[in-house]
Amino acid sequence: MKVQLNTDHHLRGDQSLAQHVEGVVDHSLSRFRDQVTRVEVHLRDVNGAKAGGGDKHCTMEARLEGRPPVAATEDADTMRGAISGAARKLQRVLASSLGRLSS
Repeated sequence: MKVQLNTDHHLRGDQSLAQHVEGVVDHSLSRFRDQVTRVEVHLRDVNGAKAGGGDKHCTMEARLEGRPPVAATEDADTMRGAISGAARKLQRVLASSLGRLSS
């Protein structure tokens, strides 16, 4: 499962952020490793340099083998909160959609 990170111009997409994102995605979606070919993670800071709550946004889109992609989003006060929240939501979406396939 490949993890692709995309950030807006307000965020530095450095190595530590990439490692954090990969770790969260690997941990949250490990049981779907055989069905998911790629996870695209889009991060943005809605307010940019301005202060404000809930301005960190994360969208995760999982590309499934032979199926349409599924996505989840999360807004939070911190980027780590947005990333982990989106990963939890994507885990539930995958469990639901892939669970229906096996039924």
